[in-house]
Amino acid sequence: MRHRRRTGNEIKAALRDLRIQLALLNHHIGGKLALKDVDLDCLDVLARSGPLTPSALARQAGLHPATLTGILDRLEQAGWIARDRGRSDRRSVTIRALPDRGMEVFRLYQPMMSAMDDVLADYTEAELDVIASFLRRTAEAGERAAQE
Repeated sequence: MRHRRRTGNEIKAALRDLRIQLALLNHHIGGKLALKDVDLDCLDVLARSGPLTPSALARQAGLHPATLTGILDRLEQAGWIARDRGRSDRRSVTIRALPDRGMEVFRLYQPMMSAMDDVLADYTEAELDVIASFLRRTAEAGERAAQE
């Protein structure tokens, strides 16, 4: 029981360390691209989910819609996103990331992705399944905690 508690505490500490390192990486990359951390978050949501309405993007990024308006203005002006208006209803807007700019972001994250590939190479398929399950469940727990 004591070993399990100690190992659990080590995992939680490692997750906190990982959060800090990823935040530092994001901040560093954001600085190179003249983007704020929240801008990168919105671009990541768009890259993963595809085009979204502003309200869906705000919900997925955990932002207030009024806050998102300023972010979208900044991203559009810098050429990161496009706001597509509906043909039948001009009030309808869909936000999409521009692919050429997305490659810029991908290139800057590539060293981290390669480092992750090296780390993952040391694990068996069964171990990778456990790690993937743990990370999914941890992300879900974080989402539930944020909603509460």
